[in-house]
Amino acid sequence: MVNFVDRVVLHVTAGNGGHGCASVHREKFKPLGGPDGANGGRGGNVVLVVDPQVHTLLDFHHHPHQKAGNGKPGAGNFRNGADGGDLELVVPDGTVVRSASGETLADLTGAGMRFVVGQGGRGGLGNAALASTRRKAPGFALLGEPGETLDVVLELKSVADVGLVGFPSAGKSSLIAALSAARPKIADYPFTTLVPNLGVVSAGATTFTVADVPGLIPGAAEGKGLGLAFLRHIERCAVLVHVLDCATLEPGRDPISDLEAIESELGQYQSELGDLLDRPRLVALNKVDIPEGLELAELVTEELTARGYRVFPISAVSHAGLRELSFALAAMVSERRDRLGAIAPARIVIRPRAVDDSGFTVRPDPEEDGGFIIRGAKPERWVRQTQFDNDEAVGYLADRLARLGVETELAKLGAMPGASVTIGDYVFDFQPTAGMADEEYQPTRRGSDDRLDTVTRPNADERLALKKSRRVSADGDEALLAEQAELAAQTEQAERARALLNADGG
Repeated sequence: MVNFVDRVVLHVTAGNGGHGCASVHREKFKPLGGPDGANGGRGGNVVLVVDPQVHTLLDFHHHPHQKAGNGKPGAGNFRNGADGGDLELVVPDGTVVRSASGETLADLTGAGMRFVVGQGGRGGLGNAALASTRRKAPGFALLGEPGETLDVVLELKSVADVGLVGFPSAGKSSLIAALSAARPKIADYPFTTLVPNLGVVSAGATTFTVADVPGLIPGAAEGKGLGLAFLRHIERCAVLVHVLDCATLEPGRDPISDLEAIESELGQYQSELGDLLDRPRLVALNKVDIPEGLELAELVTEELTARGYRVFPISAVSHAGLRELSFALAAMVSERRDRLGAIAPARIVIRPRAVDDSGFTVRPDPEEDGGFIIRGAKPERWVRQTQFDNDEAVGYLADRLARLGVETELAKLGAMPGASVTIGDYVFDFQPTAGMADEEYQPTRRGSDDRLDTVTRPNADERLALKKSRRVSADGDEALLAEQAELAAQTEQAERARALLNADGG
């Protein structure tokens, strides 16, 4: 069963931004009360956070796919969508983040250090935010931007002050168990240590950490044995200790040849934190509790001293020489800490955009004769946020690109009407509206909505005049009806009188 993982491939997906809302306020006597569509929420970020209580990347080995929450879409009545929740992933101290191509993105050291590995998408603007004096009631909104999707490699480089290096079965695990409270696996066969072990050692007023890595063999820097997989764990160590076996029974091995072989592998290893041979190094001649080991240690001490090494005959079993070794390591670690001093706080770096930076580039399309490719954060983001099934939205995009100067730059490069123009994942036919290259762009009405211009409510004076006209009209109609009624009554009386006269005459 896997219980230690120091390298994983993490598949990261940040949250998508919520779509903006296109809505028009409606209530009694106000059929077009103005745009009230709100903005979509921001997509959640994927954040790596250093936690000193975590010592392995095992969780990501079992769960390599990590996704943050999406932003919610906006709604009418100016109700903004909720932001997507950020996903915080805890990693051990000393984690290095690399891209899929091997580029180093971040080196996470220190409790609480944070790195946004996946940026959430922006929320789309609603039509209320897009309204202006020229476009009073936009019938469209912007789409939410998709979050970043990428694969990153996490590598763990143990953060320790002292690193123990040596051949398999040289006694490194026994030494770290004797110096600290660490309890690594100890057995009488090679490659007992399969994972790095960390121990905390106290010597006087100084406390430091010691790392024990799997044994090295000739060719470790080229991938032989387990050395190449774990040499990264000693890159951060301030001091290296050569643990040499003075009681080995293998033919052709002795402390001098073992030292030369390990030094050769350290020199060949390509470290991003400097040459490993530049680190201070001590020699610990182990297993002097055995008579043959003590005799061999006495023979090689003079030669090792002549090479410039400080030599400490020790025994991890009887603890002989461990006190002297621990205090010597504490002094070297303290000296390095004093030399480094306090860690300066990270500076805030502001990189303003250059005055001649247009925000985009235009270059000929190598695969399309007469075509062009446009690259830039703004135009590519605008294209991703456009609803291409909405004519107003397409017109709004055209106006934004023209205002940015895209059409003018295309005209300068000789783009003809109908030429293919690629922006992001979309291909367009070039239909210029800005005129010739030397003409300044003039805003158009593309993407506008004239409903609020054609349906307007009369002001107070106009409403009063209309009311009076209706009243006058009503009064005139009543007088006409009264006159018609009076005339009808007179006619009826005349007819009745004529009928009586005819009766008398008969």
